[in-house]
Amino acid sequence: MYLLRTIVNWGWCPISITVLAVIFCAYQLPVWVLAPILIVVLAIGLTTAVVGLKESELELASQKLRQLAGYFNRRFMGSSSLSIFAIINSLFNVDEPKLWDWARACDISQRIFNTWSSSFIGRVESDIRARSFSAYLRTYLNELWLVNNHYYEFIEQFYEVAAKIEVPPETIEQYNKLVGEYNTFAQEFRDNITALKKVAKAEIDPASVKLAQELLVAKSPQSVPKKEEKLFLPPQHKGYII
Repeated sequence: MYLLRTIVNWGWCPISITVLAVIFCAYQLPVWVLAPILIVVLAIGLTTAVVGLKESELELASQKLRQLAGYFNRRFMGSSSLSIFAIINSLFNVDEPKLWDWARACDISQRIFNTWSSSFIGRVESDIRARSFSAYLRTYLNELWLVNNHYYEFIEQFYEVAAKIEVPPETIEQYNKLVGEYNTFAQEFRDNITALKKVAKAEIDPASVKLAQELLVAKSPQSVPKKEEKLFLPPQHKGYII
């Protein structure tokens, strides 16, 4: 069925031109009659090809957006170990009461984010099944951009806190792992926005999707081996004293 649809969509123009040429040759009709008809068929075929190409690019961009939304929800939300909220919760192990208050406030935000993200993915999957995702493409693009920007604010806040207060090295390593995967997602999201600006007239600037910064892991100072100090002995005089 897909092959037949592809032939009909892309092959009708050359097939039509070939059939018309055969008919005109068989009946020996004048060229001046054939030429305008061929020009009209060719113009319609080119227009259809351009529209079809744009629809194909739009379908690829919308499919990529669906994949990015699912990836974001699966890797950075919920009970994922790479969630920024899971990393913030590890700060309860740090003996700093001020951090605990901030971590508790972030815990409330996590519940709101999880509810928002689950609702967003549910609506996306529902519209995919109903084949109406393309109709709400710009709406879903704006919403994913909004969710991601708010999520990035927590990444930025953690970076500022960890840069001022000493946190466990394993927490920094987990954060840097999150940064690596998040920046890969952010770059792909930028590319997807760029593609959608061409085919769907998206109004979002790709540069507005920011990249996270890694933290430096403090290395423990290495012990320098002490050199053995040799005692200075005065030279001994040998010989006889007269």
